[in-house]
Amino acid sequence: MNLKAILAILLCRLLRGVSRVLHRGGTAMPGRWALKLCPDLLARLSKEVRTVAVTGTNGKTTSSRILEQAFAEAGRDTLANRSGANLIDGITTEFVMNSTLLGKPRKAWAIIECDEAAAVKVFPQLKPELVVVTNLFRDQLDRYGEVTHTLENIRRALASVPEATMCLNADCSLCSSLALSLPNRAVWFGLEQGAVPSRAKAELSDAPHCIRCKAEYEYDYISYGHLGGFRCPKCGYRRHAADYAVTDVIEQRPDGTSAALSIRGERQLAEINLPALYNVYNAVGALAAAMETGVGAAEAIRALGEFKCGFGRMEQFRLGSVGAKMMLVKNPAGCNQVLDFLENVKERFVLVLCLNDRAADGTDVSWIWDAEFERLNAIAGRIEKVFVSGDRALDMRVRVKYAGIPDGAICVERDYETLLSALEKQDREVYLMPTYTAMLELREVMIRHCGGAEFWE
Repeated sequence: MNLKAILAILLCRLLRGVSRVLHRGGTAMPGRWALKLCPDLLARLSKEVRTVAVTGTNGKTTSSRILEQAFAEAGRDTLANRSGANLIDGITTEFVMNSTLLGKPRKAWAIIECDEAAAVKVFPQLKPELVVVTNLFRDQLDRYGEVTHTLENIRRALASVPEATMCLNADCSLCSSLALSLPNRAVWFGLEQGAVPSRAKAELSDAPHCIRCKAEYEYDYISYGHLGGFRCPKCGYRRHAADYAVTDVIEQRPDGTSAALSIRGERQLAEINLPALYNVYNAVGALAAAMETGVGAAEAIRALGEFKCGFGRMEQFRLGSVGAKMMLVKNPAGCNQVLDFLENVKERFVLVLCLNDRAADGTDVSWIWDAEFERLNAIAGRIEKVFVSGDRALDMRVRVKYAGIPDGAICVERDYETLLSALEKQDREVYLMPTYTAMLELREVMIRHCGGAEFWE
């Protein structure tokens, strides 16, 4: 380790310490300054660490937390960027804080959540031995562009590490296409036909046409969005058989899911410590990645039931006399899955929608018109009240009103302290659907009132 790298490590540690004293997190900024001093610092610090990277549109944080739990069950000493700082700055900070001053790693393994656009810079330095690609959906058009641009970013990133195993979502035609042009070894995960009732083909799709020949896909079944048993009638491109598959979603509850799995042909039962179908995908993808790195089936399955969810991802709080569940939303596909979860809530509840349009959220909020908020009509009798908040609260109010919720049932409250005071007076369960920066701000207020860990913990 040369002098420049050592100075970069010292600077990063100093800035991180000051940030934590000021309760500012210090997840990305220290790494940003360290990389200015030593641009290849991440490559130096990760050289002796065996790394699994997780990328894709939705599910990165949850998949990473399951993997981290599986590694813990297997007795592995692991570092992880659990704060969600998934650009090269934040990832570098995490490696610095888990290294000695001379750059010697303190952990043998790393579970790294990586932003889709940042992967092109991160993977060549990180050199992961396995990469999970969760799914690809339209997200933050102002930043990522169309979903095919995101696919190309990930393709280029994986091309820089041909020795890495790809763990791909077999049900996502975009993810699966990575195996068509890359030499990397691939393993597959997904949901088998019959695991859940198939959806109508009319549901919003971000990939209706074949990635190879542009013909319209036909489907044997659809789980949600464009995920499912796709096949092209023209060129023959189709869903790959899954090595790790969910064969039956036995029960979906507000606090978890029971499922039957096929692990390379062997049947297993699993309890997943989160509700909603999209978390079933996260679970089987993380299980596949864990087992491909040598974690035993028993340890990987146990991790599905024991991991702690990431901040804001089905995170639970106690709010006055009732419970509150926070569910991050950021694009139409993810939002629709949360709405699907709400459709299965049997008791009356209070709904909170928080919409921001800052850089980390995506400055284009037109996506809320693609999300199927009309689904709220089917459960309007179980919705006690709707609060809208955030920088773009009025836009959300209009969207919910057009979805069919009576204007008198919608309350606008931008101040989070006042909002929380109103929620504490409710006698029904509260479900919060914030975008990313709204989630961070609202969560900070909730921690002061309700207790809980900081987002980086």
